[in-house]
Amino acid sequence: MSTTHPATITPAPAGALNLSRTTATAARVLRQLRHDPRTIALMILIPCVMLFLLRYVFDGSPRTFDTIGASLLGIFPLITMFLVTSIATLRERTSGTLERLLAMPLGKGDLIAGYALSFGTLAIIQSALATGLAVWFLDLDVTGSPWLLLLVALLDALLGTALGLFVSAFAASEFQAVQFMPAVIFPQLLLCGLFTPRDTMHPVLETVSDVLPMSYAVDGMNEVLRHTDMTAAFVRDALIVAGCALLVLTLGAATLKRRTS
Repeated sequence: MSTTHPATITPAPAGALNLSRTTATAARVLRQLRHDPRTIALMILIPCVMLFLLRYVFDGSPRTFDTIGASLLGIFPLITMFLVTSIATLRERTSGTLERLLAMPLGKGDLIAGYALSFGTLAIIQSALATGLAVWFLDLDVTGSPWLLLLVALLDALLGTALGLFVSAFAASEFQAVQFMPAVIFPQLLLCGLFTPRDTMHPVLETVSDVLPMSYAVDGMNEVLRHTDMTAAFVRDALIVAGCALLVLTLGAATLKRRTS
């Protein structure tokens, strides 16, 4: 009499990437988000609402809005995507969903890439709406192409997604995930050059700002604000933001645990 043994599911290698598994993960996350209209509204509408309020806060001084509006067009998507992504990922981690998924033939790279793809899709919508609102409705005056503004806004949103995925590995609750915002986002916000030029800061703070990705996001927006053509500095800033997003996603895959504590 032959004895049959139950099939054993072997997890995929941690570094392996498979297109079908990645897209399936992205589709699952998007289906879940479709049933959470508040999260979708937070990701897509809040940056637009903040830009709208900012425009009319400076209603008597439209040049002030032109000066800081482009920078905030990149910062607002970064902040909202960081917050929503960190909480949504942590929710799946604490509910055991990630543990069950990683017990299947699904690599860590597939999972992180799937999350990045799904939230990145929403980031495209978010960035397009915010850029269109600022340029064509709120009359944000930029010298360069609005498409370059959109590119930097999208890269910033993807960076926020990557940071949110990364920090969720170190939080045990949604409250702790929110607490990472002062630690990860606020220092960058203060040192990115939004409030004062970075070269006028204390030398130590200027050095710190030189290694923070939000600094290059603001620099890239300012390049579009001041120059008609794509400059070498803009290309450098965009590549640094994109490289930081890719690096943080890689770190997120490396720190992803197969078992929740």
